[in-house]
Amino acid sequence: MPDDIRGIIEEAEMVLVGLGEEFQCPAAVRLLPEYARGKEAIQEAGFLWLLPAWDDYCECRANADTGAVLAKFADMLAGKNYFVVSVAMNASVEMAPWKAGRLVMPCGTASRLQCAERCDRKPIPLSYGDKCLLEEVLSGLYEGNFVPGRLEKLGGCEAGQAPMVLNNIYAENYNENGYLKQWSLYTKWLQGTLNHRVIILELGVGMQFPSVIRFPFEKAAFFNQKAEFYRINERLYHMTEELRGKGYGISQNAIDCLRNL
Repeated sequence: MPDDIRGIIEEAEMVLVGLGEEFQCPAAVRLLPEYARGKEAIQEAGFLWLLPAWDDYCECRANADTGAVLAKFADMLAGKNYFVVSVAMNASVEMAPWKAGRLVMPCGTASRLQCAERCDRKPIPLSYGDKCLLEEVLSGLYEGNFVPGRLEKLGGCEAGQAPMVLNNIYAENYNENGYLKQWSLYTKWLQGTLNHRVIILELGVGMQFPSVIRFPFEKAAFFNQKAEFYRINERLYHMTEELRGKGYGISQNAIDCLRNL
């Protein structure tokens, strides 16, 4: 990343940030032998909606500093007009000290529950008891003893008999009502970036959900003649030919990049 990136951000009128898969599963988590084993057990049991919570749990066990890195970055952006879009679903992203209303997580999180059959009820925050139950199940999984039946204690939907699951894109009937209000705020903000000096930072975004960040960010950079686009990724850092001269691909882990700012 250019040495003057901090200065570039300071000079920008607006800053658009995209956080991707590199934040969902930091390197410290991937190195844990328990992580891959637990992920496989979750997939085999068909509880895919538990994966973001497993990432959160393992991030804590690995003592990863993702939360501290994002807090530092949020502080750097504090004086700017910015918006953050994240396909990462982990707690470190959700709990960073962003400005109120300036984060949208369209893929969901591990912090809310929804009806497994996607009734009209809006997703609800986890209760203290729910958090304790998840901690118990994930701790057992970490030690090699996964008891998915315990997750039935998350309770049933008040509108029917269906169980509750975590409100994220891995749920079979993902309830998007958890993020749509914020998405509306984001789209209105994005419309207001045209003809303004915008710095677009696409950080660690892969191809798992390209229609959420990767493709729209390229489009925003293409149509705004005053935009500068920085794509930082360990592997998928290449820039399209259409953005030559205003787009920069940087081969670096996005968390490491922010850590060194």
